[in-house]
Amino acid sequence: MAYAPKLLTFTADQPRLSRLICFVLGAATTLSFAPFGLSYLTLLVLLPILFVCVTTAPRDAAWHLFWYGLGLFLSGTYWIYISVVVFGEAPTWIALFLMVGLALIMSLWLFLTGYLISRLAAGEPWLLLIVAPAAWVLVEWARGWVLSGFPWLAFGYAHVDSAFGGWAPVVGIYGVSFMVVLSASALLVAIMRGGRQRLIAVAVVLAPWLMGSGLGLVDWTRPDGEPLRATLLQFGISQDKKWDRESRQPTLDYYRDSTRVARDSDIVIWPEVAVPSLTSYEAAYIGQLQSDARESGQTILFGILEDEVVRGKEKIYNSVLLLDGRRLQVYRKRHLVPFGEYFPVPDTVREWMKMLSLPHSDLSPGADRQPLLTTRSGVALGTAICYEDAYGAEQRYALPAAGVLINVSNDAWFGDSIAPHQHLQIARMRSLEFGRPTLRATNTGISAFIDHRGKLTRTGPQHEETKLTDMVQPRTGATPYVATGNTPILILCILMLGATWLNRRR
Repeated sequence: MAYAPKLLTFTADQPRLSRLICFVLGAATTLSFAPFGLSYLTLLVLLPILFVCVTTAPRDAAWHLFWYGLGLFLSGTYWIYISVVVFGEAPTWIALFLMVGLALIMSLWLFLTGYLISRLAAGEPWLLLIVAPAAWVLVEWARGWVLSGFPWLAFGYAHVDSAFGGWAPVVGIYGVSFMVVLSASALLVAIMRGGRQRLIAVAVVLAPWLMGSGLGLVDWTRPDGEPLRATLLQFGISQDKKWDRESRQPTLDYYRDSTRVARDSDIVIWPEVAVPSLTSYEAAYIGQLQSDARESGQTILFGILEDEVVRGKEKIYNSVLLLDGRRLQVYRKRHLVPFGEYFPVPDTVREWMKMLSLPHSDLSPGADRQPLLTTRSGVALGTAICYEDAYGAEQRYALPAAGVLINVSNDAWFGDSIAPHQHLQIARMRSLEFGRPTLRATNTGISAFIDHRGKLTRTGPQHEETKLTDMVQPRTGATPYVATGNTPILILCILMLGATWLNRRR
């Protein structure tokens, strides 16, 4: 067939065009994630990408995946521009520098992925079944942790609602990514090979999907105690008004009055930094809330900036306070956002940022392990503030003790973009991995009740004043992922790549 040689040589004959196609495929991959939800598009997009890896030299494959990554991260994280320019009020050039710079750095990870797959597969499609999922997942995990990491747009998140999602409680987010790439690799082998080899490849395509469907029917955890009546509050104030002096009192009044109206709720949750102030300035207000909680018998959680002086130096934490009328409990955010909550730059650069009236001060991180917040009725809570819920392995310390997950966030930074939808999808994956319901309160949306299977049971509108009330059932027990974390899938990937490498040397 004449088309086959042309296809095999296309990347060499038309390098600019083929890389442009990879860029477009990367941009199209964004449609796999929320709010679009075309999850199985990841399988189709991977076919030409893996074909490039198995039919070109390692360097060529690496550059093609670099352009694929650039398309993915520019289209999937364009909302960084909104947060920096529209709400951060920074110059346009700084926003473009940060947005493009992040996309370039993330694309270099995919450059490495392409090189590894091409180098170890050595032109043999069957080796893709071993090399492609292992290399993809190891690099995906590394880019989520190295230098604080950026785990956004990991393939597994696109499949929280698909059959592949059934693997999440067993092997976690990266295990789901592994199964997706494995199926795509087998599908490519089925296309490139015939006869019995094609039948075997088709079986490998279907196996993760069928097994994931079966695993999705398993209840890994069980109900624990009585359901709680919970209320999530969302003021809906935009980021550009949140810190205005004129907005402070209406904000405080809204949250206190709405909490008092919801007196029949066992727990009321406000968003991240719902109180736009420091704890030292709001002692009287916190005292009023404690008195309200004592009178109503409620548990109240709210976000605020907590300040303290340690050895003559002021420290400020992004914190969640829990009041139950008897005591005050605190959770401090551990995983801070680089260039948002802290600035990993030399002092000279920090002084330059200060002169330009740019944000330059660091928040302080909380301890890696903190006592779990506990409701008045004794339900332990696994708490994550905003960006922290993208790091599932860090939250495992709270389990299996925690019966309910709490996520408070401020996605107002991203306006009416795809970011809040992506973030909600990440929170849903944590519920699926841990077998726990999540209560998610945000400043402008998307606030939601998520059940222990990662399904949305109730959501609120965006950018509106909203009060959501529903019942939530605490859970007990541990999923396999809670017990083992990412270790099994990472060891498997290392062994697969190591065995392939040793075999090639021989």
